Amino acid sequence: MKINKQDIIKKEDFLWEIPQTFRPQMRVPARVIASETLLDAIMEDRSLVQLVNVASLPGIIGASLVMPDVHEGYGFPIGGVAATLYPDGAISPRGIGYDINCGVRLLTSQQNAEEINFKLEELSKEMYAQIPSGMGKGGQINLNPKEMDEVLTKGAEWAVDNGYADKKDLTYMESNGRLDNADPALVSEMAKKRGSDQLGTIGSGNHFVEVDYVEEIYDPIAAEAYGLSKGQVVVLIHTGSRGLGHQVATDYIRGIMAAMPNYGIKVPDRELACVPFNSEEGENYFKAMCAAANFAWCNREIISWEVRKAWKNVFGADVAPLKLMYDVAHNIAKIETHKVDGEKLKVLVHRKGATRAFGPGFEDLPKEYLSIGQPVIIPGSMGTCSYILAGTNRSEEISFGSCCHGAGRKLSRTAAKKQVNAPVLKEKLREMGIYVQAGSFKGIAEEAPIAYKDVNEVVETIQDSGIAKKVAKLRPMAVVKG
Repeated sequence: MKINKQDIIKKEDFLWEIPQTFRPQMRVPARVIASETLLDAIMEDRSLVQLVNVASLPGIIGASLVMPDVHEGYGFPIGGVAATLYPDGAISPRGIGYDINCGVRLLTSQQNAEEINFKLEELSKEMYAQIPSGMGKGGQINLNPKEMDEVLTKGAEWAVDNGYADKKDLTYMESNGRLDNADPALVSEMAKKRGSDQLGTIGSGNHFVEVDYVEEIYDPIAAEAYGLSKGQVVVLIHTGSRGLGHQVATDYIRGIMAAMPNYGIKVPDRELACVPFNSEEGENYFKAMCAAANFAWCNREIISWEVRKAWKNVFGADVAPLKLMYDVAHNIAKIETHKVDGEKLKVLVHRKGATRAFGPGFEDLPKEYLSIGQPVIIPGSMGTCSYILAGTNRSEEISFGSCCHGAGRKLSRTAAKKQVNAPVLKEKLREMGIYVQAGSFKGIAEEAPIAYKDVNEVVETIQDSGIAKKVAKLRPMAVVKG
């Protein structure tokens, strides 16, 4: 199947549609949030073919959607959103991804860039020493079976109970850092083994811990509510459920593919394997996914403890503590209520490489954010910039309360390695005032700025579409990578 420009209808500025009539298997239209320039770039890979395939999922409603940072994934495109009717619509592990609850959080300091510049190199080295990073790298905590089940059940609350975090952090996390449907008994022993020593680790790939400063404020009222000010130093943490989440996905994708014929389900791409949510296989996967999501929230909380420890080691015990502004997931499925064609419906929203972006009045937000909307954290590529946005009520109208999650790759990791001289790039970043600490030059090359779309254009598109508004721009000072 090939999709041409003439197959795509412009619904309005920054909103495009491949109509349901494009292909007989489609149950809903397929929609793209993008500028015309980004749409042309999106058409260079199979993202839109995958988007059309997603529109064939049993029980899907509204439309299948992709964000402007979209790129090709397995089954679902990365940057994809799909809502299915609860409880008998489909659940698809590929609509969540292998790194369950990969997500990002932001810590704020009371220091500005000028105050810490002279200790920046020392800070980058201390953070690298405190935060285990790299493929398969274990951390300081080794969970016994009882502790593992507690983490899978409690999520970030486990870190609070065990002295790694302040209870106030839970208020500033999506779902308070815990999904109640988790069932550790449905997570395989292999998955638990893989995760037993990975709490407090970032892993490899595009995961990182980054020291930034607030370069620009676009919305002073929202920035004040979020505790952001110009020149302020902040820390971004981006990682997920590590090997445990990957194993959960692997285990259940295999079983769900085998179970599909029992429910008479046929999909245009076998990687879109799915079952009804209320089937035994569907409910078991969802409960295991919730457990892996809890592991990821606990992981980011333990990393925050490590960052805070490094901060005190460099700046002294009297330094003001780093405060959690917000933590949001971007590889997850959530049971939510949305209005579709004027009717309020309970749905299962798959977000794969897409982040929740609810507007003002959303009851789960901290009270300081209620009149502003949910913080949306958009990391850029290494060496560029990142953004803080605020979700809007418009997002709930057109994207099931969802937004993009980053800049979005335009080069594969293999292509990036071929084009990038990592030692030269590291030195260039240093000349720009950015200290990079990484376990290998390979990791630096794979995550080079040229491997990603222009985050500025992606974010402008999001703002112009109305699904989120810009609050602040962040500029990197130091990066820790696997």
